Amino acid sequence: METAASREPNTIEVLPQHKFDCRSLDAYLNQHLPGFGTEPEAKLTVAQYRSGQSNPTFHLQKGSQAYVLRKKPPGLLLPKAHKIDREFKVQKALFSIAFPVPKPLLYCSDSSVIGTEFYVMEHVQGRIFCDWTIPGVSPAERSAIYVSMIQTLAQLHSLNIQSLQLEGYGRGVGYCKRQVSTWTKQYQAAAHQDIPAMNQLSDWLMKNLPDNDNEENLIHGDFKLDNVVFHPKESRVIAVLDWELSTIGHPLSDLAHLLMFYFWPRTVSLGNQSHHLQENIGIPSMEELISIYCRCRGINSNLPNWNFFLALSFFKMAGIAQGIYHRYLLGNNASENSFQYANVVQPLAETGLRLSKRSFSTAYSQTDTTRQLFVQTRTGQEVLTRVKQFMKQHILPVEKEVIEFCVQNENSVDKWKKPLVIDKLKEMAKAEGLWNLFLPAVSGLTQVDYALIAEETGKCFFAPDIFNCQAPDTGNMEVLHLYGSEKQKQQWLEPLLQGNIASCFCMTEPDVASSDATNIECSIQRDGDSYIINGKKWWSSGAGNPKCKIAIVMGRINNNSETRHKQHSMILVPINTPGVEIIRPLTVFGYLGKYSINLSVYLQVENLEYAITLKEIDNILVHEMDS
Repeated sequence: METAASREPNTIEVLPQHKFDCRSLDAYLNQHLPGFGTEPEAKLTVAQYRSGQSNPTFHLQKGSQAYVLRKKPPGLLLPKAHKIDREFKVQKALFSIAFPVPKPLLYCSDSSVIGTEFYVMEHVQGRIFCDWTIPGVSPAERSAIYVSMIQTLAQLHSLNIQSLQLEGYGRGVGYCKRQVSTWTKQYQAAAHQDIPAMNQLSDWLMKNLPDNDNEENLIHGDFKLDNVVFHPKESRVIAVLDWELSTIGHPLSDLAHLLMFYFWPRTVSLGNQSHHLQENIGIPSMEELISIYCRCRGINSNLPNWNFFLALSFFKMAGIAQGIYHRYLLGNNASENSFQYANVVQPLAETGLRLSKRSFSTAYSQTDTTRQLFVQTRTGQEVLTRVKQFMKQHILPVEKEVIEFCVQNENSVDKWKKPLVIDKLKEMAKAEGLWNLFLPAVSGLTQVDYALIAEETGKCFFAPDIFNCQAPDTGNMEVLHLYGSEKQKQQWLEPLLQGNIASCFCMTEPDVASSDATNIECSIQRDGDSYIINGKKWWSSGAGNPKCKIAIVMGRINNNSETRHKQHSMILVPINTPGVEIIRPLTVFGYLGKYSINLSVYLQVENLEYAITLKEIDNILVHEMDS
């Protein structure tokens, strides 16, 4: 059996017990899967995904075409398990309404092809996180990932079963009772030793079934982080995987299953998790996620029988672990580490038993959040409180002093100079961690969090500067953070974040109506490996600041073959570049614009030649200086 290319992450060579006839599969797909044979000379390669403890999952590569195959495991199986045909059916229904699932392509019930029935789906290129702490991303992105995941689950539970033509997909009413009964039988059929906690938990669940065990929604059955594919660059769900346990049942079972990590026993490894989940910033609280879920579905966030659904989730997880170990004993395990599951059944059962005895209030503590469209995070609330205190104690008391300094120096050569108290306040704010609050990757705040902070700092004209949150530097830093090269970040972004330099933004021009950016006439012409920039700018925010070292200049790239919305570009221009001349300061409503947020100047850029590289960002080219 061939192995897949090393570029496909989270795959291994196909396990010996799961190998099948690749030639037979290749011949079958060539005949039955449209587009599969477009590269007849290409060789089919197969690799097995590390995940997929139940139904083995494989990555198929045929030339430039990539697919995913899921099949039943071989050998003796538990009753009513590994229903590959159900997976295919529900994915086909969901794909038809644009719910995020991989496109199902082909189902094969003929076990003579590769030994078991199987189905093939589209390979979705994106990010799969196997560690619930989601290392390597900012706190803000980590929070956004959780929010997107919970919103997707709420979307699933809001679907109409009849519209999906999934009547009869599950038995519906009485789901919780059936789950307890089914998983008890599954566990007993797979058990290799007696675990009292499992028996006690099973008894408690059967005696404490919810009164509302009559809800009928399409549920996933195993909705969790590593069964979700996220966009390669954005924090949004693009595909939900592994629909083996999907059915018609009670939606809170899905919600509890997703949120059980909040109670995960420390003695049990949670995937590849490197730290305990609740010690990581950016992860919303359980109550926050429940609040978002309930708001999306339009239901009360104080969920009844929450302890039952959490206990049921741990009971099912313990049963799944027992089943995985049972398949290991039979020799048809889907993963090389299946033997480790023998040691996790008991702690999972004991955790479920403890949760069964707890009482919960799932309502989010913030006042009336169910009626709020935009909600602060707890971190955002704390930072806003600290900003208010800093403003009251340090900034507002010196406001009169700063204004008097500006008035006294309005007509002097030091008109751009700032009073010493400004630098002193900046050092104090930086020391207290109230610095660069506008940038989620640094502050860990959401846009809502920062909007409320900006409202507060806007009460004093120089306050944003104290927290390094002043325009135009904020926007320029965001551009460099998102799209700058590593060299550019080191040269320009880091000094800006530290407050050691300032920047300006040059868009508006004296000869055109510049509120419509497509009118901008400043030219950026390619000249070999360099560019020549010619144009005049005014109202260039930040250009008068003595610390201004870099300008982001908008210009036309003279590509008349493109539409008017694709003819402009941005270029980084060091302010000390020969040919850059600051002509004169301008006033705004009578104010000189002493500080960056109010500053307006006339900037002339002419005959500049610098080697740069290009980077396309959503139809706008950002030209990057390569000094």
